Amino acid sequence: MALRKIHFTACETEDAQAAHRRLVHQYGQYAVSQAEVIVALGGDGFMLESMHRYMASELPLYGMNKGTVGFLLNNYSEEDLFDRLDAGVITQLHPLKMSATDMHGRVTEALAINEVSLLRESRQTAKISISIDGYEKVEELTCDGVLVATPAGSTAYNLSAHGPILPVNAGVLALTPISAFRPRRWRGAILPREAKIEFKIRESKKRPVSAVADAVEVRDVASVHVEEAPDICLNLLFDPEHNLEKRILDEQFLL
Repeated sequence: MALRKIHFTACETEDAQAAHRRLVHQYGQYAVSQAEVIVALGGDGFMLESMHRYMASELPLYGMNKGTVGFLLNNYSEEDLFDRLDAGVITQLHPLKMSATDMHGRVTEALAINEVSLLRESRQTAKISISIDGYEKVEELTCDGVLVATPAGSTAYNLSAHGPILPVNAGVLALTPISAFRPRRWRGAILPREAKIEFKIRESKKRPVSAVADAVEVRDVASVHVEEAPDICLNLLFDPEHNLEKRILDEQFLL
């Protein structure tokens, strides 16, 4: 399918805004409601913001790097953009759905493309129990926190916490402790994408914990439920020679 109706969006940096003006002049600009594809100019953080912002549109999203690392983006070039879009390889991602209940009984729901993280709020370690599909698997994890990562997010915070890198199409999630003190030898688990994960905070008043789904933070949680949202699909476009599956595979061989 030829993609000709583009909606360009850019982060606030001077470089990205200048590129936005040039690309709009060269290729035109369509409203999101009329567009066939969204082209995002920025870094990985802005790409993540754009994925959340345009999730409901169901349009394919093609990022071009105007940031630093650019793991989720293609190389920047103003030439032959229509041809690059037509040749793009689609990678489909499903976000995580978080339902967090705080100590006052308030429930907050949010979506996470990278990960849902539970993090201690004070100087004291957190104590968290972990259940999978209704069965308690870890009675008490004493730690700085714990996270659930998607394959796309497995090379982000999950990797820095020594979690596994997951191929995009593996159909699994990473459950990774953050600075675990007890049990010391538990390094986490790889879960099927259908898994329903529940965290319960022990001694929550004495050892408060926050839950973070990408950019949404809930303070003083009592319990957190996490599962994949299979009904929500994000379509990312990548140049064939530099697609996301290949990048994640290559990450496993970086020294």
